[in-house]
Amino acid sequence: MKFRAERAALADAVSTAQRAVASRPGAAAAMSGIKVTLGTGSVEFTGTDRELIIRVVISAAVDGTGEAILPARLFADIISRIDADTVTVDFVGDDVAITAGRFSTELRTLPAGDFPQLPVPQGSGVKITGAAFADALRQVVPAASKDDARPILTGVLLTAHDGGLRMVATDSYRLAMRDLAGLGEVAADRRPLVNAKALNEVQRITGDSELEVVLEERDVTFRIGGVTVTTRLIDGVFPDYKDLIPDNYPNRLVVSREALAGAVNRVRLVTQGREQTPISVQMGPDGVELSARAQDVGEAREFVDGTFTGTELRVAFNPNYLLEGLEAAGGEEVVLETIEPLKPAVLRSETSEGFVYLLMPVRIP
Repeated sequence: MKFRAERAALADAVSTAQRAVASRPGAAAAMSGIKVTLGTGSVEFTGTDRELIIRVVISAAVDGTGEAILPARLFADIISRIDADTVTVDFVGDDVAITAGRFSTELRTLPAGDFPQLPVPQGSGVKITGAAFADALRQVVPAASKDDARPILTGVLLTAHDGGLRMVATDSYRLAMRDLAGLGEVAADRRPLVNAKALNEVQRITGDSELEVVLEERDVTFRIGGVTVTTRLIDGVFPDYKDLIPDNYPNRLVVSREALAGAVNRVRLVTQGREQTPISVQMGPDGVELSARAQDVGEAREFVDGTFTGTELRVAFNPNYLLEGLEAAGGEEVVLETIEPLKPAVLRSETSEGFVYLLMPVRIP
């Protein structure tokens, strides 16, 4: 069996599928591979680490049908470096020959029997606008925890809200929430927790095209064109987050997002990347003064013009979390709302009502 395909389409497909391939030590050899399935007029590439599955289908001239497992990284590297317009991949026994222009190579395939049996999504799902969903993922996913010791917090909660979809993620130090009105909703009795890693991949491949979401008992699948991303849902109950976000904040600062982010980046230089060193935020009638101090290094401060209403106060934040919130908020101006120095603050975009970024303050020494 063999196939011939355009190099650009083949490179994109292999690169995308490879992102799900297992990289942990001790995994079976086949788990480091991409499954190549030849059908009528198309080829499917599948990568998985068991928790995440990415399938990509491209058109190709196919002779014969069947499947084989190719070493993912090597196959991707070869295809990405080929400069010919088309590539021919020919499977003979346990070997595969790859030819393109004057280039040719022969590789050994991996044991197909060791590749896991993967679930196949059944039926159709909810169709939503890809661009809006991708933008929401950009805002929410970074707030999910990267600590596998707390698996529930490594997921993003999808839940019904006011006839639309609400997405929530937290690592216990900050929380991001985005409401998507009229975008289609999950069933009221379902509160699926979707792995943030999988949603990162969905965001990466989602453009302006329509996106289909198929929610099953244990898995959720996202279909975008010829790409299908399937991930196992996380078992557990997401923390009750609603009481963390008060209805009213007595202190409100409106400031240029770009100016504030620039000031944070400059002031934090004296911390020399020490994540535990907070940035102090002093809010007053004319705006906000940022300052940071690092022992044996020095200190820095900068004032940013803004509009402030409420009682003057000083609060401190982890600079990385503050910057990630500013990036997620988007827009020209942001609103920083506070209650007291040690109570959670909220960062919002002045132009995006559906996004909320809750940020826990740091105790000032």
